[in-house]
Amino acid sequence: MNDRIILDTVSDNIRLARLKKRLSQEKLAEMIDISTKYLNMIENRKANPTIVIVIKICQILQIDLNSIYPSNEGFN
Repeated sequence: MNDRIILDTVSDNIRLARLKKRLSQEKLAEMIDISTKYLNMIENRKANPTIVIVIKICQILQIDLNSIYPSNEGFN
């Protein structure tokens, strides 16, 4: 699997999950304890978040990690 495809999928799904919860980037960033600029970079495919940040995002948004990167996407 191409790294770019993984990053694009994760970034897009984080943004969509945040919007579904009707949270601003500012509020979510504050809850995760990261800068709004960094969250914006994650959502716009310009930053590669650590697994710790991704898990924190999932916890705050009350979603499963599989909703950020579904297992049916595969790792081949």
